[in-house]
Amino acid sequence: MKSTIEELGPTRVRMAIEVPWGDLDHAFGEVYKELGRQVRVPGFRPGKVPNRVLDQRIGRPVVLEQVVQHAIPEVYSEVVRENQVRVLGQPDIEVTRLDDNDTLAFTAEVDVAPKVELPSLDELSVAVDDVEVTDEEIDQQISVMRERFAMLTAVDRAVEDGDFVSIDLEAKLDGEVLEDGSTTGMSYEVGTGSLMEGLDDAVRGLSADESKTFQTALLNGPDAGQQADVTVTVRSVKTKELPELDDEFASTASEFDTLEELREDVRTRLARTKVLQQGAQARDKLVEHLLETIEVPIPENLVEREVEWRNQTMAGQLQQAGMDWDSFLQMSGVEDREAYDADQRKNVEEAVRTQFILDAIADAREITVDNEDLSAQIMAQAQRNRMSPEQYAQQLQQGGNIAEFVADVRRTKALAQLLEQTTITDASGNVVDLEALRPRTVQAGTEDGDEAEDADTATEDADPTTEAQDADATTEAGEVSTEADTEDAGNAAKA
Repeated sequence: MKSTIEELGPTRVRMAIEVPWGDLDHAFGEVYKELGRQVRVPGFRPGKVPNRVLDQRIGRPVVLEQVVQHAIPEVYSEVVRENQVRVLGQPDIEVTRLDDNDTLAFTAEVDVAPKVELPSLDELSVAVDDVEVTDEEIDQQISVMRERFAMLTAVDRAVEDGDFVSIDLEAKLDGEVLEDGSTTGMSYEVGTGSLMEGLDDAVRGLSADESKTFQTALLNGPDAGQQADVTVTVRSVKTKELPELDDEFASTASEFDTLEELREDVRTRLARTKVLQQGAQARDKLVEHLLETIEVPIPENLVEREVEWRNQTMAGQLQQAGMDWDSFLQMSGVEDREAYDADQRKNVEEAVRTQFILDAIADAREITVDNEDLSAQIMAQAQRNRMSPEQYAQQLQQGGNIAEFVADVRRTKALAQLLEQTTITDASGNVVDLEALRPRTVQAGTEDGDEAEDADTATEDADPTTEAQDADATTEAGEVSTEADTEDAGNAAKA
C-alpha cells in the first residue's frame, strides 16, 4: 500500500492512497460471505454459493462497490495510525481509480489538529484581585441569615409590595379555561415579578377574598404568545417580620453568643471564599494569556460543527420549555439572533484554541493520565452533577464519551501543572500561595459544612488547579483523534 499526505493548509490535509489488489483479499472475503448469506441461488445452499456465481448473479460492479465500501475505512484508519495523523471529524472520500484485479486508489481530505508553536512557559505571571471583605458584604450575608429566621404574620389590610399572599389563579383564552390554567393556594411574594407579567399590579391594593382580572401573554405551551385573561383572588395577606439584629439572634442562628462574634465568623468565611476565587481568577487569566500569546489556526469545519451542535442543543431545550428563539433572546437581553450567533462563534473559537493549546502543552510535557487522575475527576464531576461516581462513569460509557473525558482530564493536568509554576500576585503585590487555594474537603453535617451553608459562600468549582473545563477548554462536537470512524468513512466512500 502506498500513501502520500499533502498539506492543504494548517488544519487540512489530503491523503492519496493506493491499495494493491492483493491487499483487498480480506474485504473480498467479508463481502462474498455477506452476499452468500443474502443471495439465494438454485442448486446451492445459503452461504455455499461460489464467488464466480455471485459475480454473475448480482454483477461484478456491485461486488466491487461493496468491497470498496468495506476496504476504504480499514485502509484509511491504518494510514492515519501509521502516520500519526491527528484527524478531526470525518474525511471526504473520493475514489480516483478502481481497476479490477489491479489497484484501488482514493483520496481522503480531512481536518487535522494544527501544529502549535509554544513559546517559553518558564516565567509566567498573573495578577489577581486582593482579598478584601467589606462591611456591606457581611451585612448581605447576615441579611440572608435573617431571612431564614423570618416569621410570616397575617395582617388585615390591602396588599403591599413585600407581602406574602396566598392566591388562586384562573387563566382563560377566548372565554375557555386553559388546560392546567388554574391553581389554588399559591404562595407569592408581591413585587418580585417572578410569576407572570401584570400580577403584581393586579394584586396591589386587594384585600383578602377580593379578585381582579388582568391580561398577560402566555409564555409556554401551544398558545404561547397569546393574551390570556387571568383572574387572581387573594385568600390571605401576610407580612414578613425579621428578627432583631442582636446577640439573641446570633445565638439562635449560630453557635456564637454575640452578634460581633457572628459577624467576625462571616468575615472569615467570606475571606476564605475570596481566596478560592483568587485561584479561579488566576486560572482564567492564565488561559487568557495563552490565547493572547500563542497563535493557533482554527479548523473552520470544527467550529461550524460545534456551533451547530450547540444551537441544536439550545433549540431542543427551548422546545422543552415551550419557548422560541425570540423569547429566549429577549429574556437574555441579547439584541438579536445575529448578535447571539456572533457571540456563540467567538466562544467556540476560543474554546477550540484553548483545547489545542493545552493539548500542545500536554504533548510537550509528555503528560499522561492514570487511574488516580480519572477517579478524582469522575468524583468531582459526579458531585457537581449530583450523582454517584458509579452513575457518572456509567453515563460516560453509555454515551461513548470516555475518550473525550480522558482528553479533558489530560488538558486539566496540563493547565494545573502550568498554573503551579506560574507566579501569582495580588493587586497589592503580595505573592499568592497556590496551596492555600485548594479547598478543604467538607463533609455534610460538620461544623465547617454548616458554616459554609449559612454564609452561602460555597462554590462548586473552587479548585483552580483541577477545572480546565471552566476555562472553556473543551468542545462537544469534535475531538482530536488518531483513529478513524470506519462506519462514517465507509458512508463517505459511497459518494
